[in-house]
Amino acid sequence: MGPVEWLLQTVLGLFLWVIIIGAVLSWLVAFDVVNTRNKLVATVLDLTDRLTAPVLNPLRKVIPSLGGVDLTPVVAIIGVQFLQMFAVPLIPF
Repeated sequence: MGPVEWLLQTVLGLFLWVIIIGAVLSWLVAFDVVNTRNKLVATVLDLTDRLTAPVLNPLRKVIPSLGGVDLTPVVAIIGVQFLQMFAVPLIPF
């Protein structure tokens, strides 16, 4: 594995974790386990939203919400894992 491939794998792995943290935190806010009046929660939620919005917002236009459940993080996670497994090793360096 070359350094560029390692860098792409690492960035995609970190982005995967940002998607997961954002989804879990949004569920915790929705179920009133944590609230956004807490400055740390609000900051982390805002950061994850800003980082994932460029990927999730176009998906939200295509994938309908199922009874208030947003499936776009699941689709994005599958997409990131696909890139990690297939696309990154195929990039010629």
